[in-house]
Order: sequence, then structure tokens, then C-alpha cells
Amino acid sequence: MGLRLLKVNESLREVLSQEIPALKDPRIGFVTVTGVQTSADLRHAKVFVSVLGNTPTRERTLAGLRAAHGRLQERIAADVRIKRTPQLQFLYDESIERGMRIETLLQRYEGELGEPAEDDLADGEPLTDDPHEP
Repeated sequence: MGLRLLKVNESLREVLSQEIPALKDPRIGFVTVTGVQTSADLRHAKVFVSVLGNTPTRERTLAGLRAAHGRLQERIAADVRIKRTPQLQFLYDESIERGMRIETLLQRYEGELGEPAEDDLADGEPLTDDPHEP
């Protein structure tokens, strides 16, 4: 990914982080924009968000964000100087939950066995259930 695309991603993240809290949709809860991945042709952007709350709250929030995509795209068009305004796709970012799960597993491991040795952590067993991660 080029430097220009990284700058576009960060600019979009900043604009969305400012605009989402201003939305008046009651479905939208507490949202943090954790990242943006824009396609090389600037036609599409995946917006990764973290939502405070349970699964139904998360689904309502994502539905509210999808409904507000037009207004958010207008703000991007006004605030960010790029050739095209990308079509926004909102996705839930599971990395925070995954990190908390790993932290819990590590604490449980340390509690059961005492302080683990470095060799114990390098046994090749994956720490997540995601088959796409190394």
C-alpha cells in the first residue's frame, strides 16, 4: 500500500470519527472507527468500527451507520480532497474482542501453571481461532 493511500485512509478515518457522533440516529451507539481500508481505485472503503455493547446493539449500530452512509460520504466529499468519494462499507472490527480473549487465556494459563517459560509460549499452537492468521 502506497503512502498516498495510507494518507487517504487516515483522512477518511478522521472525518468519520468526527461525523459519526454527530449523527442523530438512535440506533447508533458508542462507536469508535478503528481503521479504514480504501481500494486502490478509491471507489470503495471498508470502515472498521468497534461498538460498545452486546450483539443486538452492534447490529443496530451497523444498520444505523449503513443508513447514514450518504450523509457520511457527503462529509468526506466536502472535507477530503480526493478524485472520488468512496462507497462506504461498515464492518465490525473483532480485533479488540480477540485481544481481550487472548489476554484472558494468557492470564488463565499463567494462573494455572505459574509464570510460563518463553519456550512454553513458542510451541506453535495458534492463539486465535482465525485460520487466516499465522
